[in-house]
Amino acid sequence: MKLVMNWKEWTNLDAIGLSELIRQKQITSQEVAQQVNLAIDAINPEINGIIEVFDDVINDPTKDGTNLDGIFAGVPFLMKDLGPTVKGRLQEMGSLLMRGNRPTTDSFLTKRIRQAGLNIIGRTTTPEFGLCSSAENPAVYVTRNPWNVDYTTCGSSAGTAAAVAAGIIPISHGTDGGGSIRIPAGVNGNIGLKPSRGVFSVAPYSSDLMGAVSAQGCLSRTIRDTAAFVDSCRGGAPGEFMPYWLPSQPYSELIRRDPGRLRIAVSHEWGDYRANPHIVAELKRAASFLETLGHHVEWIIPDIDFRAAYDAQTNCYIMNFSQVISGLLEQKGLERPPADLIEPMCIRVWEEGRDAPYRERAKMQKAFNDISRSLGSFFEDWDIILTPTIALPTPKIGTTEYLTISDNTSVSDWFENLWRIFSYTSIANLGGLPGISLPMAELENGLPLGIQALTRQGDDGLLLQLGAQIERALNGKWNSGRRPTVHVSSI
Repeated sequence: MKLVMNWKEWTNLDAIGLSELIRQKQITSQEVAQQVNLAIDAINPEINGIIEVFDDVINDPTKDGTNLDGIFAGVPFLMKDLGPTVKGRLQEMGSLLMRGNRPTTDSFLTKRIRQAGLNIIGRTTTPEFGLCSSAENPAVYVTRNPWNVDYTTCGSSAGTAAAVAAGIIPISHGTDGGGSIRIPAGVNGNIGLKPSRGVFSVAPYSSDLMGAVSAQGCLSRTIRDTAAFVDSCRGGAPGEFMPYWLPSQPYSELIRRDPGRLRIAVSHEWGDYRANPHIVAELKRAASFLETLGHHVEWIIPDIDFRAAYDAQTNCYIMNFSQVISGLLEQKGLERPPADLIEPMCIRVWEEGRDAPYRERAKMQKAFNDISRSLGSFFEDWDIILTPTIALPTPKIGTTEYLTISDNTSVSDWFENLWRIFSYTSIANLGGLPGISLPMAELENGLPLGIQALTRQGDDGLLLQLGAQIERALNGKWNSGRRPTVHVSSI
């Protein structure tokens, strides 16, 4: 293999930029795939974000049905090892229990991704079943933050965040059940959109409210890449249990113009949780920047029952997760999770939720309804809620209190630890709202800090429009133009 361009040129191109060169026949999709493979060989040993590369589609991007006439024209794409299935490829979900699991069909979203012209060339790391905040179990793998390898990428879209941040690939798949796109995007300096409920299908799975809490999406380095991904891959499969949003125009067109003057509510004191002083100062700086763009900015805390929201989200995770694990155990003829194959906190969560009575689910659903309607009312007066993506600094590798290898014997106390740091993202999953993390702030130690914007359900385009306005104002220099220590530009 040889380079089709130097690494500086590579770094300056997003996925749409690469696809334009392919369509102009300046480069081929095979050459682009080979360049990504060279980047993986050089960079992945330091960050350990990519589990496997599919050599056959490096050599022949059309082998699995990638549509080279799609908007992305064969640009390589990595799939998180959780969520949509890829026919004939391993999907091991970050778990020793699932070693060797090989789905036999493409899920609906996988087909849409291929039709959009994205060439699925490999899979990225995730914590076991996506439950915790970091892909960090030495028995499986440890994924590191390319800005400083002593720190975690957070999660659960861990490997995707690391690969995009390190410049290996411009766009990659993620899932978000409580912040798992936005949090790793925020701490790795990427753009991460969690779309509204009713944008991306998870068919043929999860046709219920608890399943719809988790959303599919991507992490990228430019707003236009994310907009093109949503435009090309959105939509419901036959038999969906809810309607799917259809915008009046493609987001790729919408983002070319600025939004009108927005009413932006800024907050960080959410119930029992609040950000540390430095993060609050960065939030204030971001809010002031939005004022210079002409928006009305005011410090307003949404009038919702935050404690009920966190309790409902915790119960949803416990009940949904336990049923998923029970289903996998049944497939394998097992009565309980093997202690040598499933991580300790995952077993405790399964034990906590496996026999939950229906009244607990009904209570959870009532809280979802009440809070969702309160948020809907809030967005009649405000267009955006602005928060940090996280409330506390990025943890160092080995901070086990946030991991499913934790020895904490209390499931509720373990979730409380998560809410304390990841305070602001899960409300979007509960309410079906879109949320985006934008790389426009910085922690005291120099690692990136994402700023999150939330808006009303179905108005994903407004978040992308605001993101594009900010991107133009920054001349495209997210993260103040800085790059991670581990990056393809250093090859």
